[in-house]
Amino acid sequence: MQVHRVRTNEELQQAFRIRNEVFVQEQQVASEEEYDEYDASAAHYLAYGKDKVACGTARWRETQHGIKLERFAVLAPYRGQGAGAAILQRILVDINESEQADQLIYLHAQITALPFYERYGFKKIGDEFEECNIKHFKMIRT
Repeated sequence: MQVHRVRTNEELQQAFRIRNEVFVQEQQVASEEEYDEYDASAAHYLAYGKDKVACGTARWRETQHGIKLERFAVLAPYRGQGAGAAILQRILVDINESEQADQLIYLHAQITALPFYERYGFKKIGDEFEECNIKHFKMIRT
């Protein structure tokens, strides 16, 4: 799996297509909730499978609470092949090498993804909540 930061509009459109397939089509998230004003300023990433096809994406952005990781999505045929892990690891390296390295890193994890994030040092805090009709927990990196 190769991962790189999105640099062009074409790459950003690929990330949006992945998010559309995973969130809007599969998980029935309203498109107006999936795409937001932060897409323009967030750092986006793409993962490419062995076939050189863009198969996963995520983004991170600075908030008043720290660094928020968001919009992790991997196309169904590529799940279980390390795309999510590769994206997460690349993002964490980039954050660690940035001026924001000392900030809290957090995310809102879908319940089904909790074990994945726990493997990378995230711990759930607070109560379960819903975003886009999907159950989540806030997680912070410890």
